[in-house]
Amino acid sequence: MPDSPRAWIRLAVAVVIGSLGSVGMWSVVVALPVVQGEFGATRGTASLAYTMVMLGFGFGGVVTGKITDRYGIVAAIGLGIGILGLGFIGAGMSSSIWQFILVNFAIGLGSSATFGPLMAEASHWFERYRGLAVAIAASGNYIGGAIWPPVVNLAIQSVGWRSTHIAVGIFTMLAMSVALVVLRMLMGAAERRSHVNAPPPRVDLRLSTNTLTAILSLASIACCVAMSMPQVHIVAYCGDLGYGVARGAEMLSLMLGFGIVSRIGSGFLADRIGGIRTLLIGSIAQGTALLLYVFFDSLASLYLISALFGLFQGGIVPSYAIIVREAMPAAEAATRVGIVIFASVLGMSFGGWVSGVIFDATGSYAAAFINGLAWNALNITLMAALLLRARANSEKADTRFAARMRAS
Repeated sequence: MPDSPRAWIRLAVAVVIGSLGSVGMWSVVVALPVVQGEFGATRGTASLAYTMVMLGFGFGGVVTGKITDRYGIVAAIGLGIGILGLGFIGAGMSSSIWQFILVNFAIGLGSSATFGPLMAEASHWFERYRGLAVAIAASGNYIGGAIWPPVVNLAIQSVGWRSTHIAVGIFTMLAMSVALVVLRMLMGAAERRSHVNAPPPRVDLRLSTNTLTAILSLASIACCVAMSMPQVHIVAYCGDLGYGVARGAEMLSLMLGFGIVSRIGSGFLADRIGGIRTLLIGSIAQGTALLLYVFFDSLASLYLISALFGLFQGGIVPSYAIIVREAMPAAEAATRVGIVIFASVLGMSFGGWVSGVIFDATGSYAAAFINGLAWNALNITLMAALLLRARANSEKADTRFAARMRAS
């Protein structure tokens, strides 16, 4: 039953799985300096490991989304668990930097099943609180971001990065398998649902599914290019300003912490005003925070703006999943969410890179923040256009309904 107590218990288990599965997104950042030193690689070469994680995460979201739509979420996550665990074990046994880099693609691939597909699956468990459920499911990624880095760092200092990777691989396979068994028991017959009797989309945009997917993907790229500027470069930015990288790391943690609040808050909002409006509000707010970065760079102001940025942007990505469920057939939800999440990964990757290029060319991050604002404006434009289209189609539908009532 939608919105039942059993559905909420499933959601809690899903958050646990998402928090465990997100380890690949954060561990590579912590291990990077140590791995670079052991193999004598350049920082640029070692950083390719993060790129491979993100590419695996994005590509895997599409693949595991398709598996979810066809075979169910348990099959998708089960496959992800195996790939994730073997990826970490393989990373710990790497004999060269290039082996380590390539195997991180598998780590990202394994992690992917616990984000986009899990958001789409959670949306099927709820009707009244669908937006909140999607946002909570997505928060597992940020919870993992708050928990895993210090754990991985402590383990690396204690037993080395190789043993840490192998231990993480074994632990995640065991812990996530137990959680998945619990989820399977809670789902019962719903694990392989039929979408034949699923209700039609709530929002009629009069766009084909492929066209809407393309628009949402472009919007996702645009917002994530803007989002990546502070998330990827805040540590380096604080170092350049003379505040030290430790202050920048604290600001990044502040962003992620407030991002959890934002994700859950955006879910409440989406249940009341819909996914498109929620995303538009978040995008406008994110642009406001980026603008504040341009004009203020004192230590206190950067802490405050970073907190605001996390509070504003955390709910943007889950809103795409909510829009997909509101405007597309239920049978394609996980696949379409996976495609849009892949686009967001491309946006984050490109945005982080191009911001560095702009800094190298100008010697300042000011132009990079302005570049982020331009991409953010594109996102706002696309979302505003979808909102206007939804309103126009709704008004036409109301007019046709009124005419039929008069005729009868």
